[in-house]
Amino acid sequence: MRLLIMGNSGSGKSWRARALAEQHGLAHLDLDTIVWEPGQIAVPRAPEQVHADLLVFVTGHQHWVAEGCYGDLVEAALPYCSELVFMNPGRDVCLENNRRRPWEPHKYASMEAQQSKLDFLLDWVAGYYEREDAMSYACHRRVFDGFEGRKTEVTLQT
Repeated sequence: MRLLIMGNSGSGKSWRARALAEQHGLAHLDLDTIVWEPGQIAVPRAPEQVHADLLVFVTGHQHWVAEGCYGDLVEAALPYCSELVFMNPGRDVCLENNRRRPWEPHKYASMEAQQSKLDFLLDWVAGYYEREDAMSYACHRRVFDGFEGRKTEVTLQT
């Protein structure tokens, strides 16, 4: 089992990936951990380092789950996956999940520091369906629709 899970922030990617990793004994990669400089908020690592770390992960484990909103990284990992999951529960669900997000100590020094970025995050999440970048609905839809392997789209109705 080699699963890629993509979607907007708050769509349930991390929750699903952790549950599957625990249930099936899979290695788990949160793409945030290779995209950003450790211990720094929104400081990107060099793209060649990110891609090298992604390749090490997908080729270094027989069974794994990787998750994130980075459509370009999901696309780079597609040749190595056995299933693609697109978490697409809708804007309102994503916004509410981000409002209720517990403290992420691997990203923020405190819950207060995390909450100080919440308005920015909510604005970014709300723009998912209008943006055209690698972390947008447009990119995720293109990647999902173009993938010819096993795939599942998880919507609010699913």
